[in-house]
Amino acid sequence: MEHWFEALAEHMGEAYLRYSFTKGTRQEVDFLVEELGLQPGARVLDVGCGPGRHCLELARRGIEVVGVDISEAFVRVAQELSCQLPVDAGVGSATFVRADARNLPLDQSPFLPRFDAVICLCQGAFGLMTEQGDDRAVLTEIASALRPGGRFALTAFNAYFSVRYHSEAEFDADRGLSREATTVRSPSGDELDAVLWTGCYTPRELRLLLEQVNLSVDAVYAAEPGGYGRQRPTTEAPEFLVCGHRPG
Repeated sequence: MEHWFEALAEHMGEAYLRYSFTKGTRQEVDFLVEELGLQPGARVLDVGCGPGRHCLELARRGIEVVGVDISEAFVRVAQELSCQLPVDAGVGSATFVRADARNLPLDQSPFLPRFDAVICLCQGAFGLMTEQGDDRAVLTEIASALRPGGRFALTAFNAYFSVRYHSEAEFDADRGLSREATTVRSPSGDELDAVLWTGCYTPRELRLLLEQVNLSVDAVYAAEPGGYGRQRPTTEAPEFLVCGHRPG
């Protein structure tokens, strides 16, 4: 289950939630609830949930959410935050499990029955590349977790944007990988130098890859943190948001 991101997550802990890209959670969930047709009582799996920000926002809307992340530190933060959910009628639940998105324990509780929807956002699992590349394995698990007819939403770095604008990173055109040297901070402000590897995609590549794991793409949108909507893909948005379903 080892992954290079675990050491970074252990260092950041709850400080991850201080980054600006985490501040648009409510808007993102507003859009996803509408786009995926989520109703109170629906079962949603968040693959690569991090400290659980999307899970908790969905739970506040009456949805039953299971969040998985490879980082024990992030799962611990998410579990602590889930204790702050109000115990009111109409509020759902958020359960967090440490698990590898490349090999989910789908035959075990709380993964049964299969989910009405799966989300994988902010490169929490899909796109969080190792040298070998694991994105197809993540998509295979997403497809397996969905009930027939279930919906999914995932984000991916925009390869066009990365080449054109991401001057702080090196882009490997052969493998479609962005390599960025950065510094992350702990809750107390201690710095840790890190290298981030991220898979970058075009809409065509995303459609082909999802088709290989028997997931149907309904739409690909241009996206940015806190700015989810039905905008057509462009070279100017940092991410793509892909929405679709498992044929049933």
